[in-house]
Amino acid sequence: MKELQDSSIDLTVTSPPYDNLRTYNGTLNDWTPEKWQAIIRELFRLTKQGGVVVWIVGDATINGSETGTSFKQALWAIECGFRLHDTMIYHREGPPLTHNRYEQHFEYMFVWSKGKPSAFNGQRETSINAGRTRKGFTSRQDGEVLGTRGEHGFVSPTKLRGNVWKFAIGNNGSTSDKIAFKHPAIFPEALARDHILSWSNPGDTVLDPFLGSGTTGKMAILEGRRFIGIEREEKYFDIACKRIEEAQRIMETEPPIF
Repeated sequence: MKELQDSSIDLTVTSPPYDNLRTYNGTLNDWTPEKWQAIIRELFRLTKQGGVVVWIVGDATINGSETGTSFKQALWAIECGFRLHDTMIYHREGPPLTHNRYEQHFEYMFVWSKGKPSAFNGQRETSINAGRTRKGFTSRQDGEVLGTRGEHGFVSPTKLRGNVWKFAIGNNGSTSDKIAFKHPAIFPEALARDHILSWSNPGDTVLDPFLGSGTTGKMAILEGRRFIGIEREEKYFDIACKRIEEAQRIMETEPPIF
């Protein structure tokens, strides 16, 4: 990361180690506060004004207590100069565990911005009440009435998506790339794609400093973005390169229309 220029990245979409919850290539990452603090500080240096970092993370439970590392990282990002633009949830189903707490079904997706985001292409979903008469409502913020709508009008076919996202995972869910599952901690291609579409525009530069199996890189290329990835494990770097090269081949033979 130190070799990259200041203010050169439009968007980072990454999933760093989760409190050493995973074994990568037979070794545990030495994921200390000093390391993640240095990386977040570097991300602030690299991010353009108006750029965004999507930091997807979870916490370990040690001696019956969650570590809270994810919150510490979010607060540190604010100290470094980022705005906590949104705290989003990645809702996923995991294997059942035997313990005295509810099953863990989510991870955090912190959205940090350097100033006001330059790009927001809000993803939309189908309105279940599409076509029905829209009832009146009053909108408030911090106790202040912002506006009131009457009974006229109809519910539109789509609405802005909420900040809790659920995706299919596993074979043909996260990805159809069988090679990707040689990495122990992939996340869904749709998750990376939707953040890339939301927080960047075609031609922008996307970074993933924890490249892993290359999901962010693959989706960035397929969506017409430039991409930079960093990965210290050669085994996983090779997997990522194969997936990204295939995405580049697709773009060369079947370029999309943006």
